[in-house]
Amino acid sequence: MTRRAVLQTYLRTYFVAGLLIVLPVVITVSVLVWLFRLLDNVLGWAFALLLGRTIPGLGLATSFLLVFLAGIFATNVLGRRIVEMVDRAMMQIPVARTIYSATKQISDSILLQRKGAFQRVVLLEWPRKGLFTLGFVTGETSGEAQEKTAERVFNVFIVTTPNPTTGFLVLVPESEIIPLEMKVEDGLKMVISGGIVTPPYIPQITTRNPS
Repeated sequence: MTRRAVLQTYLRTYFVAGLLIVLPVVITVSVLVWLFRLLDNVLGWAFALLLGRTIPGLGLATSFLLVFLAGIFATNVLGRRIVEMVDRAMMQIPVARTIYSATKQISDSILLQRKGAFQRVVLLEWPRKGLFTLGFVTGETSGEAQEKTAERVFNVFIVTTPNPTTGFLVLVPESEIIPLEMKVEDGLKMVISGGIVTPPYIPQITTRNPS
């Protein structure tokens, strides 16, 4: 190998190694800066009108304070009743109902791991034989849909990538569901990232009891 080829190999190796270090940092910082500006602008414009100038971070701090106060309010009796009224009102609006219910279900699943939201992650052979996709079980099918099927059926929500607020509801027979061991939040990370973030899998080793 010539000296030039060796030099090119070293340069390529060091450049790739540098990218592996720099890219995650740059992307993380860029996302955090974008989130900061997005959240800061929610109330930042109001302070800009009141104070006559923009103070970076003031809108973000106020947003966090309002979220904290909303949490305190929602945990008392009166607050819970008002939240229930808001839920019922949002579910009566045709377009808002779809967005609100999907967003609430996903946030409940991620932040609270509520049993009524996404219960577990499964693998489905969908949209055709030979192709597989992740699904999130939201419950067991009941009513007319279950009565008119010969097999036990489950409600499975298939989240679209990269927008987790949209997706498809499919009613899947139990025999066609492949259970997965990954957590719900890991499944959502995998779907939202387009498969870039894949949770590690360590098969569970079952030991037999000595006879």
